[in-house]
Order: sequence, then C-alpha cells, then structure tokens
Amino acid sequence: MRWNSALILINLFILAACGSLKNEKTVVTESSKDLGELSLNLEVESYRLENGLRLLIVENSQLPIFSYYTFYDVGGRHESEGTTGATHFLEHMMFKGAKKYGPGQFDSIIEGNGGSTNAYTTFDSTVYYQSIPSHMIEKIVDLEADRLNDVLLEPKSFENERGVIFNERKMRYENSPHGKLYYGMMQSIFKGTPYGGSVIGSVEDLTNLKRDDVKDFFHKFYTPDNAIIVIVGDVDAEETYELVKKKFGSLKPSSIDIKNYKVGKEDKNLYVNKPKWNQHVKINGNSPNPIVSLAWQGDPLGTRRGFVMDILSSILGAGESSHLYQKYVKNKRPLLNSISVGNYQLKHNGVFFMMGQLLKGVGIKQFRRRIARDSVRFCSGSITERTVQKTKNQYLIGYYSDIQTNAGVAQFLGLRESLFNDYNFYKKELDIYNSITVDEVKTVCNELFKGGKNIYVTVWDKHRSSKRKK
Repeated sequence: MRWNSALILINLFILAACGSLKNEKTVVTESSKDLGELSLNLEVESYRLENGLRLLIVENSQLPIFSYYTFYDVGGRHESEGTTGATHFLEHMMFKGAKKYGPGQFDSIIEGNGGSTNAYTTFDSTVYYQSIPSHMIEKIVDLEADRLNDVLLEPKSFENERGVIFNERKMRYENSPHGKLYYGMMQSIFKGTPYGGSVIGSVEDLTNLKRDDVKDFFHKFYTPDNAIIVIVGDVDAEETYELVKKKFGSLKPSSIDIKNYKVGKEDKNLYVNKPKWNQHVKINGNSPNPIVSLAWQGDPLGTRRGFVMDILSSILGAGESSHLYQKYVKNKRPLLNSISVGNYQLKHNGVFFMMGQLLKGVGIKQFRRRIARDSVRFCSGSITERTVQKTKNQYLIGYYSDIQTNAGVAQFLGLRESLFNDYNFYKKELDIYNSITVDEVKTVCNELFKGGKNIYVTVWDKHRSSKRKK
C-alpha cells in the first residue's frame, strides 16, 4: 500500500487530497528501531444504515473544521465496451447540479463559506471530498444526499463538460510524454483486461458517450450500499450519525439486477492478463531524449508478495540513495538523468515497473541490453538488513505523515474500508511489513528479474507516429 516516488506519475490521472489540521486522535508509541514496537490507533466510530450506507467518524475538536469524504465502489474497470470514461465523466457532472441544489450551487455554497471541494477517479473507485468549517456540517450532508438522490445531468452542461474532459485528456495523455509512457505501459501489460484502458476514456467513446449512458451508470453505482462516508474533524459523532441517517436513510439500495451486475464485475478471471512479453512498444512523443519504462507482472492489493514488492521497489528506486539511482544516475558513467521504481497495486492485479530518462547519446537498445544484463544481479548487493530496515522505517514515517490532517485521516481510513472492507487494515499492514525478512525480499527479487519477462516502452520524438488505440 505504500507508493514510492515513481507513482508521482499517477497524479497525472487523479487528483490528490489535501488538508491542514493535525489529528489528535493518533496514539503513537515512540521507537527508533523496530517497526513492530510502534503502535498506531485511530479512534473511529463506525455505523451502517439499513440501506447499506457505511459511515466512519473521527472526532477532532482541535480546530472548528472538518473533512468529508465519500468513496464510491466504482471506477474505470466497471465500464463496458463503448462507454470507457463514463465513471470519470459522471464525476465531473456530480458538481453540475442535482434535484434540490441546481447548477453552480454545490461549489458556490462550499467555496462561499471558505471551504474547498474536489474529486478523483481511479480504476477501482471514485472519491469526492470537502474541507470546510464545522458549522457547515448539516449543509454538507444535505448537499451530498441531494446529489446521491438524483444528479441533474443537464444537457447543455453535459456537452460543455465533454469539451472540458477532452482538454483534460490532451493535457494528461496526448501532450504529455510521461503520460504517454504511463498509458502505453498500462495498455501493454493489462491488455485484454478492464485495467488496459484509460480512466478518462478513449477518444472514440468520449465522442459517442450519451447522457443516457452516464445516467445508467449513475443508477447502477451511485447507491447508498455502494458508498462509504468518512467524516473527520470538529463534529459530534452521534449527532452526525443521526443527521446522516435523516438525510440518507430514505435512499433505496441497489436492485437485485444491479447487485448481480456488480458481482459480475468482481470476477477475477476478467483481470487475468496475458501480455506479449519482451516486446518493445515505441511511442512518438515530445521528448528529445527518450523516456523509458520496463514493466514486470505485479500482484493485486493485499497479497504478502505485493507488500514485499513495495519494500523492493523502494530499495531499488526511491530517492538518491537507492540502488538504481546510484547505479545509473550518479555513476561515473551515467546512463540516465532520472530513475524511479514503482509497485502499482490495483484491486485485482498489479504491475512492478521502473521509469527513467536516457541521457543524450545513450541508445534505447543499449540501455535495454544493459538492464537485461544487470537485472539478474539487482538482488545480490542491494538487499541487506540495513536497506530493508531503512525502508520499513521510511514507511512508518510515511504512515504518520499521511494522518497529520483531517483530510489525511479520512483518506487513510476510507481507502482501507473501500478496498479491504476494514478501516483497521492498516494494523495488519504494519504487522506484515514488520515481519518481512531480507530473504523474502531477495526471493521475490530473483523471481521478478530472473524470469526474463518484461515489457519495454519508450517515448521519443524520433519514433514514428503510430495508430495505437487511444
């Protein structure tokens, strides 16, 4: 679950949450060596309405503000052929008016009271969030209940937003060499699965997407039993629960047909990828020096092997002291001006990858041959007791950094509740990370690199323009 610097690229495709308040409900026991000697406990009040809506509340009265997050169990992987981008399109339209609060009112009410609001869509989920003064709690609950009850999808606004999304796609993909690299990697390694497309959607589907398609998506997935609300800040838990029950309690859960549809989308066979290994994918892009990625098969969220890959990715490519940075960037004969390594885990699959930019004069084929020769030795010198423990300590610091704000706590708990059905999953994560041994990391490293299966993707302005599916 810990993502290192390579995954900054993913911010090309989603928006990050932010906040401004230290959370005083965190209990920390200090230690300088063993991750297992530290404890982390968030005091959470948990509720479930009769219609299936889940509600998590953390009280924090330090300042008169709160953060409100809503996690919907729907993302790019839930779309069908011809409607890619519907999830992200709906995310945009959720800010364009509903039954009670019409066009423009959602943003104006929040921002007019000194608050902020935004959202993001991934392959696995859609998340909406606000941070605002505490006296606005009733209004925020009312606003959110209104747009869950019936989003407006006004025709003119719908068409205007289509143009906005096309511009967003150009910014993140077509006009961004790093975006093209990431997208090319995802298309190649997850070909034939719901993860092999684009969260924003293909050009063809965005052009043809109809209002009724998005409305259908809303009715399928925007139901109380498919949502998790997380509220953190200066609120009273019991009073807030009663308020949420009053506003959301009458909303109907999913029908049997829609429940069956959602169950079908969880079939793990849909996500088994069979990529063409050892291919070289060449993409034309505005990069005078080639940017490159190498991708290996990863693991889905929650597997022990996936946690081990987290440790491995950080040892190899997180920061200037990492093994591959020292080997290829800071070497007396460097090949790259930057490098990063990531372990991107999705709910039903994953990819382990490295990315970098070649220095002038370094050939694309030359670098690939060098990696093929060196990778069988990546595991011997880089993985030691010191580097493994250092990474564990860095992860622990990262966990505490994540929960220094109301928004951070809400994001932290909501992600785990939505992905693992357990907001306390972080306790298991810490136990797993602490129990990982040097030998385990070496074993996974050898399995990964000595298998010889990877996909090489390069973006360069000297590559011919291709007709790859967009």
